[in-house]
Amino acid sequence: MGHAASARHCARALSGRRSKDPRVSFGGLHTNHRAIVAAAAIVFFVLTLVMAVLPALREQALSTPTGARPRGHEEERGRQVYLREGCGFCHTQFVRDLPMDRPYGRPSRPGDYTLENPPMLGTQRTGPDLADVGSRQPNEAWHLIHLYDPRAVVPQSVMPAYRWYFAAKDKAGPDDVAVPVPAGSAPRGKVIVAGPDGIALVSYLLSLKQAKGSP
Repeated sequence: MGHAASARHCARALSGRRSKDPRVSFGGLHTNHRAIVAAAAIVFFVLTLVMAVLPALREQALSTPTGARPRGHEEERGRQVYLREGCGFCHTQFVRDLPMDRPYGRPSRPGDYTLENPPMLGTQRTGPDLADVGSRQPNEAWHLIHLYDPRAVVPQSVMPAYRWYFAAKDKAGPDDVAVPVPAGSAPRGKVIVAGPDGIALVSYLLSLKQAKGSP
């Protein structure tokens, strides 16, 4: 009996020392449901503020569209051609903040899409990004040749030729837009003339310029 009582006394003493050990004490937090809920709410609020609210406010402050202008009739017509041909399945208009995207322009901002309905973000990037193509390649003749025969200007291009937007004539008329197609790309003895939709599409591409006043 004496040994049993002594063992129980030692066990109680050991248990008391453990309960007072600060290394294993949580101040009763693990048993206080209100404290647990309050702590979780505080952590959630702080994470939401840091990861969502503050970045969103920063983006709004940086995305003021400077230099944005409505498109003209020809450019808007070209935009409809761009949509109809499904150009967004191979080209994006969204420059990511990544080293590999730097040749395409500065990182895109929400303000870049203020006048876009719908925004032409694209679905994948088989060809180059076009968000700032009007600044990178401002030459109308280059774009017309590229539409007529992509490999005439970009030998490794996988883009299909859009030759139905052009006509081969014996002689260009006074109002025709003749395309300086390289020798070998056009029928012998013919002049390649751009049609209305081809001209409109190029006008739209030339209008794709990022506002340089934005960060």
